[in-house]
Amino acid sequence: MSAPRDPAARPQTRIQARNTRAILDAALEVFSAQGFRGATLDQIATEAGLSKPNLLYYFPSKEAIHLALLGGLLDVWLAPLRALDPEGDPRGEIMGYMRRKLDMSRQMPRESRLFANEILQGAPRLKGLIEDDLKTLVDEKAAVIRRWADQGRIAQVDPYHLIFSIWALTQHYADFEMQVRAVLGPDRDPFDEAGIFLDMMFSRLLATD
Repeated sequence: MSAPRDPAARPQTRIQARNTRAILDAALEVFSAQGFRGATLDQIATEAGLSKPNLLYYFPSKEAIHLALLGGLLDVWLAPLRALDPEGDPRGEIMGYMRRKLDMSRQMPRESRLFANEILQGAPRLKGLIEDDLKTLVDEKAAVIRRWADQGRIAQVDPYHLIFSIWALTQHYADFEMQVRAVLGPDRDPFDEAGIFLDMMFSRLLATD
């Protein structure tokens, strides 16, 4: 797979840094809407307001742009789970994680769809990182949740499926936002309503009495 030109090899000028940001933002828009296979360099260049030869000065291929986006995205995607504190209040920590994931869906819908598209394709560009970084982190936090359950501080729940359910019930609002908004109508905020509903649902799920 082609890699983006090494930005550390030569410091970027202000214009070069601006163009790099424009390309990555344009690519995020195109990839999240079209998927990797449907996206083209011409579409990304047009969205960025650059010529295709100018785009290729910064990134030698569509694959290089996609890899640059995904590489930064995985760290962002894992941050809410990393913030789950083993020494904190169990219910507060799990509920806080759920809210952070819902906030991310509200604030970063294109990134959510980009990640979902990669997974739906079999994660050809992220498989190694998912099987390493993501799995290691989920194993670590699942052990924390299991310990809390064994201590009677939360209900007995399968920690992995708890985490999966948080992913599913929060990322749905980004990945299927158009469907959600079409069903609810223009006068309702799906994210505010989801926050109330998910607070109630997970509070009951985790309750020990």
